[in-house]
Amino acid sequence: MIILIGLLTGIISAMGIGGGAILIPALIFFAGTKQHVAQSVNLISFIPVAAIALIIHYRNNNLDTEHALILIFSGFVGAYIGSAFAVRLPGEILSRLFAVFLFIMGGYEMLYKKK
Repeated sequence: MIILIGLLTGIISAMGIGGGAILIPALIFFAGTKQHVAQSVNLISFIPVAAIALIIHYRNNNLDTEHALILIFSGFVGAYIGSAFAVRLPGEILSRLFAVFLFIMGGYEMLYKKK
């Protein structure tokens, strides 16, 4: 089951969709991990998947390096703030915040994306 979860999230992540939307719930419901652990696994598994996707997109000239540098810096700052906040929250609250995030993103995709 873990191999299947990893395969599916790797494919989704490499497409730029966000494998965490699948990986975190799958680890919680099918592998029985706690919310904090599932989110940590998601973050560490993101590194090699992102590196491979980056290489492929770079080879296909799909990178805007000017914006990428700004995003990298602000992403580091946001990651520090977010992780400092997340480790202080109880797992149940963190789980509910993640569910709200997925709900909002799903609504956005359905209502505001061009067909």
